[in-house]
Amino acid sequence: MLGASMAGMLAARVAAEHYREVVVVERDARSEQPAQRRGVPQGCHGHVLQAGGVAVLDELFPGILGDMVAEGAPVWGDGDLGRVILEYAGHRFLPSGHLLNPVTSCLPSRPFLDWHVMQRLSARPNVTILSGHDVIGLTASRDRRRVTGVTIARRDATEAFVLGADLVIDATGRGSRAPVFLEELGYDRPTEDELVISLAYTSQWLRIPSGAIAQHMVATFPKTSDPSTVALLNHENDTWLMTVGVMAGKEPAADFADMLRIARRRIPRHILEVLELAEPVGKTNHYRTPSSRWRRYDGMVRRPEGFVVTGDAVCSFNPIYGQGMTVAAMDAMALRRCLRVGDGDLPRRFFRESAKTIGVAWRNAISADLALPDVAGERTLGIRINNRFSEWVLTAVETDLVVTSQFFRVLGMLDSPARLMRPSILARVIRANRARTQQVREPEMSPSG
Repeated sequence: MLGASMAGMLAARVAAEHYREVVVVERDARSEQPAQRRGVPQGCHGHVLQAGGVAVLDELFPGILGDMVAEGAPVWGDGDLGRVILEYAGHRFLPSGHLLNPVTSCLPSRPFLDWHVMQRLSARPNVTILSGHDVIGLTASRDRRRVTGVTIARRDATEAFVLGADLVIDATGRGSRAPVFLEELGYDRPTEDELVISLAYTSQWLRIPSGAIAQHMVATFPKTSDPSTVALLNHENDTWLMTVGVMAGKEPAADFADMLRIARRRIPRHILEVLELAEPVGKTNHYRTPSSRWRRYDGMVRRPEGFVVTGDAVCSFNPIYGQGMTVAAMDAMALRRCLRVGDGDLPRRFFRESAKTIGVAWRNAISADLALPDVAGERTLGIRINNRFSEWVLTAVETDLVVTSQFFRVLGMLDSPARLMRPSILARVIRANRARTQQVREPEMSPSG
């Protein structure tokens, strides 16, 4: 296993069910407590583990959710809409009521979550964490049809050595060198689907008096008139993290004062009043994502046996939609399904299986980004249809609890987006949009005074 990213740790946990020994090669040193890792530069920014990811995490590591909650991590499982403020594409979700089929989302900070997963993973008797090592390249059989291991070196030494393996899994993130390694073995690089989004975001930890904000999450996402996003997350032990992002090359927030300037046009006044009195803790952190990118390993004609790639090393989405960790969890379950059949022809089967989940998340993220006029890209007929339908659904989410309940299950990656097209849901979407059209027409038809 290359990389102890979230994708890497979950894939290693699955591999441990099928292989005698699993070695996780990781650049960063182990920490005795939750801490920001250099190899996870986005870790000091806002993260949400969606309901689908929570379900996978608790299945692979039974009881981990309860442990994190016991140590102070907030969890939202009662469906009380009064505990969240969400706005998608300019549509504000219902401010009150309870979801008819509540989903469970967990809001630990990324360092807190990573540390707990690492503790559980390293406790398994057939898993070894090899910290402080760099990956140099792959080794292969003489005919290069199978990857046989990996060449690695300690970060504080120049001498390299080979670690043999029946299966090598690359989970080294967006900067993965897998395409280069494959080319060195005589294979083509995977083709890439890419959309330039020029996202820049800024985050700041805050000290906020307990009880000052009733919600545990406030998030407003880009809309056509304003490609910014503002998120305020209540993390473990009543700590708060604020993240502000801008897209399409807009000027990012330089400091907390700048963050507040952007937030003033996006979030409710009562939240702003608390933020303006909040105490910043530590430094302001910055991060940039130039594009969403999907390396199409599933489309390769030739690929070696014994080597698969997962997580951001395959596909990195616009992070503001919070899909990354949950898609990584779904990738791990795809790997589990494939390994239960055996490891014959594993790369082809795994890449095709994981592409099903990645494809759904990719279309959702790309469609949302291309709904913004400032993002350059081809608006295909499929994307235009998807965005028009999304607009209808989000209009219904403003007023209809049934549609909202189903939308949360799709958002949490528990259900397919196709569930929003069921006749019972479509009828409610149509009714809500007719009511909205009527409300818009009535003022226009009123006689002027």
